[in-house]
Amino acid sequence: MSFSSELKENLSKIANLKNKEFVKYELIGYLISNNTTYYQKKICYSTVNEYNINRFSKLLSNLGILNFQIELKGKNYKITLPKIDFLEEICYEGQDIVLSSIFQETLTKLQKKNTQEEMTIKALIRGIFLGSGSVNNPENKYHLEMILSTQESANIIKELLEKAEIHLKEMKRKSGFSLYLKEGEEISKLLAFIGANSAVLKFEEIRVLRDMKNNINRKVNCETANLSKTITAAVKQINAIQKLQKEGKFETLPDSLKEIAILRLENPDASLIELGQMLKEPIGKSGVNHRLKQIEELVRH
Repeated sequence: MSFSSELKENLSKIANLKNKEFVKYELIGYLISNNTTYYQKKICYSTVNEYNINRFSKLLSNLGILNFQIELKGKNYKITLPKIDFLEEICYEGQDIVLSSIFQETLTKLQKKNTQEEMTIKALIRGIFLGSGSVNNPENKYHLEMILSTQESANIIKELLEKAEIHLKEMKRKSGFSLYLKEGEEISKLLAFIGANSAVLKFEEIRVLRDMKNNINRKVNCETANLSKTITAAVKQINAIQKLQKEGKFETLPDSLKEIAILRLENPDASLIELGQMLKEPIGKSGVNHRLKQIEELVRH
């Protein structure tokens, strides 16, 4: 089972069906997602996820909506029901179900830092995620997405989540309007917000291991690059010294340059700091570098 499917299974088992307000807003979340369409006075929701259909049907039954039909076509589950007239928070525009002006009026109320109102918003976002959301396995990459049927709905949800300090990006798709996250920390915050507690623990565990692995890789790459640089420089220095020897110019070098040249030939893998410590009168890295640069300059002229 994919990380996304496992997450939806856990969300579908959240036991909050006693509160009618939470149930209503979670259903609204499903209805404004791009997987729900409205045609000939019928609502149709389709998904490949069995847990989504089960949760959707429980929400309907809990609100006294029993005249729905579920069918399986290939790998797709489809639930069909008549237009819902008592939900004032939504309205029907063409084949889309959108948030109504009444929902806009209650928006301020929903944004209050009140436990009951916050739980209502969480139920709404959970419904949207269950209805049309997905999240990649964090071992591969960080990407969470929810697709709504209209830009207006997407803007409202984006604004609601910004109040909770979760900052989504928006993108137009052929099938609707996507709200997405690509930062591990932001994804973790959203999963916690909608009540996916076990998924958050798993996500964070994978994220910590992945970040550690990336840090180790960066360190190894950096050390490899530095080692490569050191070896390249040493080869260049040795070639310059050998050229001076071949041309009979080596013995004419000042004693300070001759001493460091001999040490470099004898210790091709040594760092500049190590070479400096080997001198009769030890000097620092910059001093060794200066002497070796002088030798290279003599070869060029």
